[in-house]
Amino acid sequence: MRAVIQRVTSASVTVDGTVISQISRGLMVLVGIGTDDTASDASLLINKILNLRVFNDPTDSEKMWKANVKDIDGEILCVSQFTLLAQTTKGNKPDFHRAMPAETSQVMYEAFLNQLRQGYKPDKVQDGKFGAMMNVSLTNEGPVTFTLDSRKFEYIEPSGVEAGTKRKPSKTSGS
Repeated sequence: MRAVIQRVTSASVTVDGTVISQISRGLMVLVGIGTDDTASDASLLINKILNLRVFNDPTDSEKMWKANVKDIDGEILCVSQFTLLAQTTKGNKPDFHRAMPAETSQVMYEAFLNQLRQGYKPDKVQDGKFGAMMNVSLTNEGPVTFTLDSRKFEYIEPSGVEAGTKRKPSKTSGS
């Protein structure tokens, strides 16, 4: 299961010209569900979404990365997005075979939302319209954006590099 999380000052979802959900300060979360994802993947992601410290300390704005969405009483807007599972390594056309089929995915996404609401405050969690063509608007604060993958929370060091050592950036890495 994959998610893109953006710290926002506001976000909204519009379907057919009508705003169906909107939030103020908090997190915009795009969620992609893969063919082999389970309730365990959802639980891992929900825990990370609710506890990831991406906000400044509410009592001292100079202290960065001290608070999670719950600490700031923020809101969460979730949008199901199967395109997060696209394979783009071969050719120019995205391959969506790794995305869970719509019928099964909708059930899992609804369970994901219910568990997210149970882990926080139900009225603070909004969502888009599953399977609809949506227009998503947001104001990214920072900008701060993170990608999460329930199967890849650990960074794997390249072979020959000892864990915890700093690598010298290559001239092509942009670092």
